[in-house]
Amino acid sequence: MSINSDNFSILRDLPPYVFSVIDEIKYKARKSGEDIIDFGMGNPDQPTPRHIVQKLIESSLEGRNHRYSASAGLPKLKLAITDWYRKNYNVELDSENETIVTIGSKEGVSHLMISMLSPGDVVLVPDPCYPIHSFSVLIARGRIKPFNAINDDTLIDNIEKGFKTSPKPKALIISFPSNPTTQTVELEFFAKIVDLANKYSVIVIHDFAYADLCFDGYKAPSFLQVPGAKDVGVESFSLSKSYNMAGWRVAFMCGNKEVISALRRVKSYLDYGIFQPIQIAAISALNETQECVEQIRNTYSKRRDRLISSLSNMGWEVPPPRATMFVWAKMPEHLRHLGSLEFSKKLIKECKVAVSPGIGFGRNGDQYVRFALIENEHRILQASRSIKKLFSK
Repeated sequence: MSINSDNFSILRDLPPYVFSVIDEIKYKARKSGEDIIDFGMGNPDQPTPRHIVQKLIESSLEGRNHRYSASAGLPKLKLAITDWYRKNYNVELDSENETIVTIGSKEGVSHLMISMLSPGDVVLVPDPCYPIHSFSVLIARGRIKPFNAINDDTLIDNIEKGFKTSPKPKALIISFPSNPTTQTVELEFFAKIVDLANKYSVIVIHDFAYADLCFDGYKAPSFLQVPGAKDVGVESFSLSKSYNMAGWRVAFMCGNKEVISALRRVKSYLDYGIFQPIQIAAISALNETQECVEQIRNTYSKRRDRLISSLSNMGWEVPPPRATMFVWAKMPEHLRHLGSLEFSKKLIKECKVAVSPGIGFGRNGDQYVRFALIENEHRILQASRSIKKLFSK
């Protein structure tokens, strides 16, 4: 029998992964010995704080922690999550019914879509957005309805327009601070979202992955701070960026108990939870000193300032983001005709600098590229000198 993947309907629905084009060029360049300064993937370059690693080591030595764990998360970790929300956002949660631990935020959002959607159900998703926010809908056999998320001033209006269209969306996915656009909002924005969700009977999923990576005195609000938010939706948080724990794959989702219950039920069929020592280390991350979070935030702030000033010196003016570990840069006007993918290819081939093309995050991102702040300040300056040569041609 000959197996043809073209017969796998889900693969037909998934669009080509734009970033693989850049990854392939990057791989070939490195294979030939070239030094590529990589601002592509948002993959933290610093180690996980020592006290968290030490807790992992200690708990890994205990044989009882090597058995199957709880799919929904250890009870003590869920208590640590509720304490974290109480301390940081004055939000009260029921650890048993309103929290669940997920194997990273991508797994949580993806399995939530599977648990919520019937084939053909519509989900309103920002364009541009973090890819899993749209692809998870397709994987769950749902339909994406994009709304233009480029301009801050029209966000609410664009979301409400999406709610009014037919067929009516079942859910809305949002994420602030935003990857890739670095947009931030105030609590009043979430209050409007709660009002709209009630008015149009839509479930809200808020990805809060960059909650702690805020600069210049800004503090990102939690969606769950709004009265009534738990009636209409949930919020996901990942330890990946706040604690440099990207490879550990530990996150959690909190909020509406019916939504959490649905996710818990699906997960119970699919996994036995995260390796228990990782969950125990995550408890230490949330409960113990938060100085490491401040240090991580300061590192990204310095890199942001270095990159923004370096781009400005070559005439590429980019507003400094108030949050995230990214810089979302509109391409220089004289190069926008290339499109973000061709421009990104040009940066690798001619400047030995890798960025993410905006088109990979959605059609509305095509005039932008995203820099991930995962190179040190010396490498940022090195990259800037190389890009400046391209600009001076």
